[in-house]
Amino acid sequence: MSGRVTHNSGRERIHQLLAALGSERQEDITQTEAVPYNWHEPHYFSSEQIVKLDDFTKKVAAALAKKFSGFCRSEFEVTIASTTQHFADEFFKQPSDGNPADYYLPFGTDPRHACGLIGIPDQTAVIWARQLLGDSESEKDSGKTLSPLEESLLLDLTSALIEAFSAAYASADLRPAGNIVRGQRPLELDSTEELCRISFAVKKASSADSSVAYFLIPCQKLEPVVGKRTPACDKFSANEISKAVLDHLQEMLVTVTVQLASTTLTFEEIMNLQVDDILLLDKKVDRPADLMIDGRTVCRGWLARSAGNYAVTIAAATVSDAPEQ
Repeated sequence: MSGRVTHNSGRERIHQLLAALGSERQEDITQTEAVPYNWHEPHYFSSEQIVKLDDFTKKVAAALAKKFSGFCRSEFEVTIASTTQHFADEFFKQPSDGNPADYYLPFGTDPRHACGLIGIPDQTAVIWARQLLGDSESEKDSGKTLSPLEESLLLDLTSALIEAFSAAYASADLRPAGNIVRGQRPLELDSTEELCRISFAVKKASSADSSVAYFLIPCQKLEPVVGKRTPACDKFSANEISKAVLDHLQEMLVTVTVQLASTTLTFEEIMNLQVDDILLLDKKVDRPADLMIDGRTVCRGWLARSAGNYAVTIAAATVSDAPEQ
């Protein structure tokens, strides 16, 4: 190794060395706009599936308008107010957002097991009952208990709304699963179940006032209308799943680093390195090189040449089989 450098050349080499050591890739700090991700809301549907869901709800609105017009013998308009996703726990902690006076009619493909419901706020129930009776004035007193006749008419109307929803759904025969109940929602769901709430507004064509209600149904039940398929994991055995995982792992790419040896130099010695200088490493010539993955030695081998490239001939398949240094 050559002698000490002069003061001036040493200063220049220090700057070069520090520049090389500090030439790490700069982090990109360019700011980009991003939509905040709400971890408290489910994201069951993709953006493309939400578009399909919107198309479906428009069909539902048109079908609901026909039912209202037929029952109330007047022209009605139905629009979708919102389509949102929720966890079941959000709804079933408190009945109807804290209002125990609302009405519900559960529905499903099996009359004994409801999978969804139609929710009717108490004020909406009163308005619909008056319209069904032919009252020209809308009753807006919330908390009013419907008479048996009004409740029976409301059951007929909401049953027809479920029928209209099922007709637009076209993938299952949804029907009422019981009678109208008031207060607690008549559904038993896991708190983490992902639900879709389709809120709709109803008004006479000649009126500016509208009433609102909503369908509440598990997101999974809407998969046919958005083209989503949930993998049926229960069709595979534990051994099949384990094999699939192992097969996938075997196809993963892993970077292997070959490390011959290492040595320690002072900063001054590094500055004085010249062409043809020789560095003495910390490994004897009769010892193999280390093959490393993520900084850990996994096996050892001898340096070789193959097809004009550097190569390594494996000497020890695992570290435990490798000879001690």
